[in-house]
Amino acid sequence: MNDDAAGGPTVLTADPTVEPRPDAETALVTGASSGIGNELAARFAADGSDVVLVARSGDRLREVASAFARRHGVAATPVRADLSTAGSAAALAETLDGAGLVPDVLVNNAGFGVYGPFTETDGDEEATMRRLNVETPTRLAKRYAPGIERRGGGVLNVASIAAIYPSPGATVYGATKAYLLSFSEALAEELAPAAQVTALCPGETDTGFMQRGGMADAGIASGSLLDPADVARAGYRGFRNGDRVVVPGWRDRLRALLKRVLPRAAAVRAAKRTWTQ
Repeated sequence: MNDDAAGGPTVLTADPTVEPRPDAETALVTGASSGIGNELAARFAADGSDVVLVARSGDRLREVASAFARRHGVAATPVRADLSTAGSAAALAETLDGAGLVPDVLVNNAGFGVYGPFTETDGDEEATMRRLNVETPTRLAKRYAPGIERRGGGVLNVASIAAIYPSPGATVYGATKAYLLSFSEALAEELAPAAQVTALCPGETDTGFMQRGGMADAGIASGSLLDPADVARAGYRGFRNGDRVVVPGWRDRLRALLKRVLPRAAAVRAAKRTWTQ
């Protein structure tokens, strides 16, 4: 049976089925079927958290949920949902409410990029990207932050190194991630000390992101790529340690530092070379 068909959010079944535990932390992870999202979900499951796995690919989600349940003995609930559509965040929350699933931790990982000169990229595709990268994580945080604050949980937003400086060649994508970083840092201050908020800002990572965003031939894809497991490990550790911003890898920490010391125009020119060379 193919569960990748279009439609509203749907709670799927996986084998084996482990019932959610009232005393366990529950982490809701979007974009959990592959890449950084999958690795982050694995980190939470390995530490004993029940996980709610959200992505468009239902069949793949079943496999991931089953593997987590067998390996870690946690409740792993797959939920098929396309969070790039209008109203999808509210629909997801309603579906989780109906299933009695209440997250203590929200991991906003789902997202994609659009690469190319701004005058040539597809405006409708960028509108979809803005909805997924900006509106969905904001609405999910709005829905769940009050409960997360009461229960001492947290929010982990997957941004990007592109959030730290403007990104010619990925103009709108960089802007969406800059929003997510600013949003995360402000929300962290609002919820402190009751709850933790972390922005994970990885550089170019070896996932399907490059192909989805049309970036396979971009300059950023020509260098060494980070391993998604390493990115997730750094992000998870920073989240548990109370870090508000995590930049994995020495190369990208250096890039972030240069943004602070270079004149703004010089930093943008350097970013342009990174994306387009």
